[in-house]
Amino acid sequence: MISTSIDSFRLAQVFTISRGSKTEARVITATVTRDGVTGRGECVPYARYGETVDSVAAQIATLPPDITRDALQTALPAGAARNAVDCALWDHAAKTAGRRVWELLGHPAPRPVPTAYTLSLDTPDAMRAAARTHAHRPVLKIKLGTPDDMPRLEAVRQGAPDATILIDANEGWTAEIYADLAPHLVRLGVALVEQPLPAGSDDMLAEIARPLPVCADESCHDSASLAALRGKYDMVNIKLDKAGGLTEALALHQAARAQGFGIMVGCMVGSSLAMAPAMLLTGGAAHVDLDAPLLLAEDRPHPMFYDAAGIHAPPRDLWG
Repeated sequence: MISTSIDSFRLAQVFTISRGSKTEARVITATVTRDGVTGRGECVPYARYGETVDSVAAQIATLPPDITRDALQTALPAGAARNAVDCALWDHAAKTAGRRVWELLGHPAPRPVPTAYTLSLDTPDAMRAAARTHAHRPVLKIKLGTPDDMPRLEAVRQGAPDATILIDANEGWTAEIYADLAPHLVRLGVALVEQPLPAGSDDMLAEIARPLPVCADESCHDSASLAALRGKYDMVNIKLDKAGGLTEALALHQAARAQGFGIMVGCMVGSSLAMAPAMLLTGGAAHVDLDAPLLLAEDRPHPMFYDAAGIHAPPRDLWG
């Protein structure tokens, strides 16, 4: 059988991007139980893609209880619902076999990797203070996406002079704003800019200079997205909730690398259960952004482990 629950995890502080703010991570947990074995997966319904917890739960409810992972890929479109069930089926397969998911795939165990730590959109003074607090972290990702972002970026660099900085504009800039900002991003040592223009209105990226790598987020969901990204983007941000699960995310990872795109592995704001399968995508990734559990005030039992080396492979009791 396949069942779902809606779970909420309080955030340690308000998390803000250019589209709005949240105080909790509200997720759907999918549970697959067969032959006395239970597998779990998590997804984060995202309003930007027309998803709600109710719509995603309704999608999952349409599935036959004995659906296979192969059949799932066409039964549901890429998105949060398919992700939760796909990851639950992988977890179930691993538990049934008494092996880890990466062993089933013939992959080595994921090694610890540094992860970016996200600073949410705020006033320059607040972002400077947050950067100073987290200046010990090797990589900071900052949320921007307004017409007046330079003071925020300058403030973060002042607060964390040695950190690698990634910028996520969340579709909040125009081509003109990005063209004006780009030289300053280079001057301040920004390593990449993520989704500067709205998806579907990003053709200008092929026409203007890209003095630093540009990473597709909202413009890249699954492997079918790649054809439209050529000449506009240098990297793709692979997220399980966009790809519709680990199965398609692995295919996207392979196809993107074969076509010359750099890889970033990202996440929505969810619990450790959502981060666990994403660890299987980190091999060969230029940047990893799996920090959501670090933003939570509460998490699941047996959470992901973070230390100076970064994020570690998931514990068996959590997933996979």
